[in-house]
Amino acid sequence: MINPLAQELNETLKGSVVGELISQMGKRLYFPKGIIAQGGEASKEATFANGTIGMAVSNGTPIELDSYKKNMPSLKPQETVAYAKTAGNPELRNLWKEKIIEKNPSLKDKTFSNPILVPGLTAVLSYVCDLFVEENKPLLAANPCWDNYELIASARCGAEFHQFKCFENGKFNIPDLEAKMKDDAQKYGSVRVILNFPQNPSGYSPTVNEAKEICRVVKEIAESGKKVLVLSDDAYFGLNYEDDIEPQSLFAYLADIHENVLAIKADGPTKEDFAWGFRTGFITFASKDLTSEQYAALETKFMAAIRSSVSCSSTPSQSLVMHAIKDPCHDEQKKQLRKMLKRRYDLVRSFVNSHESSVLEPLPFNSGYFMSFNVKTGNAEQIRRKLLETTGIGIIQIDQNTLRVAFSSIDEDKIDSVYESIYKVAQSL
Repeated sequence: MINPLAQELNETLKGSVVGELISQMGKRLYFPKGIIAQGGEASKEATFANGTIGMAVSNGTPIELDSYKKNMPSLKPQETVAYAKTAGNPELRNLWKEKIIEKNPSLKDKTFSNPILVPGLTAVLSYVCDLFVEENKPLLAANPCWDNYELIASARCGAEFHQFKCFENGKFNIPDLEAKMKDDAQKYGSVRVILNFPQNPSGYSPTVNEAKEICRVVKEIAESGKKVLVLSDDAYFGLNYEDDIEPQSLFAYLADIHENVLAIKADGPTKEDFAWGFRTGFITFASKDLTSEQYAALETKFMAAIRSSVSCSSTPSQSLVMHAIKDPCHDEQKKQLRKMLKRRYDLVRSFVNSHESSVLEPLPFNSGYFMSFNVKTGNAEQIRRKLLETTGIGIIQIDQNTLRVAFSSIDEDKIDSVYESIYKVAQSL
């Protein structure tokens, strides 16, 4: 199950002292030639527009909320240099739980854990996989998906990485999700699925009816006696641009759907609150009939994963987030930035709706920071490289058939030019 990139590194290390000492996990680890590597190229060569990294950027500079900026010099020593508690600042954890309920009113009368704070949403995924994913316990995700899912599940945890086809005939592919979940349930006796909405790389969130169908699938498998873990990766939660999108997280509906379902929510201020570099994420979990003692035991397991890896998260980041959430101007500042993202989305939507290409097919998108193209003919990497070399525009190749554009980081006055160049370069190849 070793990735070819990992095998190449292993061959290079073969015969050395490193090659003799390396662990099985060490042998499985590799660095994907994906988003981070391509983003590094773009940072050097993307002179016109850089649509590779999921941040909100204006005139080349990441946007910063005043509710963060004004607290930088006013923090107390215990809010900056002191060690944080393993599970995070208790006050911030309570505040975040209140915010989760505020954004997901269906949770108001349901029992779920206090959020556990970790260094970024990637850490949420990693710790969940540490606890629940391994050989003969595969992880199921969409295709296409964020490249880090496979790296964490396969290289770190030695598990198989399964995928369902995310879209079919311009719609979210409920039938294939259902088929792949039932296949895993039948073969392994349980299911572990990660559902990421708004989805990276497509920028798609389910409609109200699609969310109901996803919950139906989960419940039916649980009712058959199989255990189901559903990890809701809500990194871009709330960034919805169309009226028919389900406004709540799937976690809100799965929290008490059946005693055989463990629902886990991954979220945080990283994308929701425009704090990308703070590396502050939250793990929240729920299951029908789980006792308070069982909630405490699972929280302790997650704390052990944190303690044995990074010990604790950054104190200054937690303090800044906590003060910002309390700031009466914070939500209004977020609304203004979301309006900016909506304007960028509308420009992209208008362009792709009015242009046709024999090479590029936009995947469904309605939310988040990104949209993606299915490359019908040719190779996505060739398009990416030629676009970067000839126009100074950086985008991401997710796989040989998928190109991702982060419109969140492209100024409004450049969007038409960027997309015209993408279509022109794709057609020329």
